[in-house]
Amino acid sequence: MKIDTLNKKILMCLQINARQSNAEIGRQVGISSPAVSERIKKMEDSGIIEGFGTSIAAFEVGYQLKAIITLRAFMGMLKPFLEKVKTYPEVLNCYRITGNENFVMEVALKDQMHLENFIDQLIVYGETKTQIVLSHVVKNNEVKPIN
Repeated sequence: MKIDTLNKKILMCLQINARQSNAEIGRQVGISSPAVSERIKKMEDSGIIEGFGTSIAAFEVGYQLKAIITLRAFMGMLKPFLEKVKTYPEVLNCYRITGNENFVMEVALKDQMHLENFIDQLIVYGETKTQIVLSHVVKNNEVKPIN
């Protein structure tokens, strides 16, 4: 699917506020509400829009600690880890990466004991390195330009 100027404008509107009505988006980009709805549906169907979600402040719901954990999988443990990591509720994001490590995870934890227990679960699969997140410099919900 081609991303034309109108679709770029619609995507920008959605990034700013995904809860605004199609009528409001239409007013901002200069087309009708049904046209906005049709374009959004096509972008969802083609995979350009992956979904709409709610961003939750982990700290406010009892997760006092965020960490970045890298894992270098032991021989034969890559596939088992790929299956297991999907089941950990602590994992906010997990990426398979190049370099010395195989994976990098962003995790939310209740406290240091929770972190220790979580690492104990991971070391079955490989060698870990952990960094504690002090603050967000760029938040994932900030508007990014659509080129």
